[in-house]
Amino acid sequence: NGLQLGFVYALIALGYTMVYGIVRLINFAHGDVFMVGSFISFYAISRFQLHTWLVRLIPNIPPFLGLLVGSITVVIVAMVACALLAFIIERFAYKPLRDAPRISLLITAIGVSFFLEYFGALNFVFTPNFITYKRPFDVTVWEIGKGGISVLKEGTAVNEGSVIFSNIFIIIVVASLLMLIGLQFIVQKTKVGKAMRAVAYDKYTARLMGINTDAIISTTFMIGAGLAGAAGMLYAIAFPSIIFWMGILPGLKAFVAAVVGGIGSIPGAVVGALIMGQADVLSAAYISSPMRDAISFSILILVLLVRPTGIFGEASREKA
Repeated sequence: NGLQLGFVYALIALGYTMVYGIVRLINFAHGDVFMVGSFISFYAISRFQLHTWLVRLIPNIPPFLGLLVGSITVVIVAMVACALLAFIIERFAYKPLRDAPRISLLITAIGVSFFLEYFGALNFVFTPNFITYKRPFDVTVWEIGKGGISVLKEGTAVNEGSVIFSNIFIIIVVASLLMLIGLQFIVQKTKVGKAMRAVAYDKYTARLMGINTDAIISTTFMIGAGLAGAAGMLYAIAFPSIIFWMGILPGLKAFVAAVVGGIGSIPGAVVGALIMGQADVLSAAYISSPMRDAISFSILILVLLVRPTGIFGEASREKA
């Protein structure tokens, strides 16, 4: 469960760390983009039945393959919708303030966050009520014990010493790893990634070298938001209840994960997120559910006291 939650946090934390690495902005609206991804995927599944489009188009196709392609389509739709939303936010809310004092950007980000939450609460947009998320597949649980791997039927007691996991866990881990590998490839092996690293290092010199810094900044926002949109769907699959303010706490914990790992560092964001996921689940299981959030945020304080730059962070001179 800790790994499952940690990988979701990782996808959200990457947006924080990428944006901060380039424009030194803590985008507090990022958690609400994650919320929008959950609702977009919900409507794509429940209203438009997008997860079954291939089965309806080719009735004889194997059900597993049809469902797999349909579910990937839903993820892509959520990612594209969130990327477009991030482009609009960056263009109209953040870009005009790019050379303003950073406190102005921070206050604007908080304002955008509230706007997304309460605009989404309107009945003609999303809804102010909890919605039960319709999973596009049935949940299967396996048990690993002395007798090997077997399907755990509902209502069956778990044998002592056994480990149980579900297809939800596999989907979240595999999907997250594929997206993390894809992001690492983009950043390290493509021209866009090289431009992103150049702008993060020195925005003004990168502009002199012919890099369109405005386009790169917008692209960074869109990539981070796309990952958050995918995280929104994965989170809703694991915890099938969504509401307009659901992005607040996961967004804050993902931000903490980015800081713990070293904000600006992609590997640091992933490691910090896995730590936060384990802290959440173990605190709830062995200490107290109401204390899980306090313990998770206490980790941030401890890390900053010992290593202010985070686990993978490096001290650097602040650019003028």
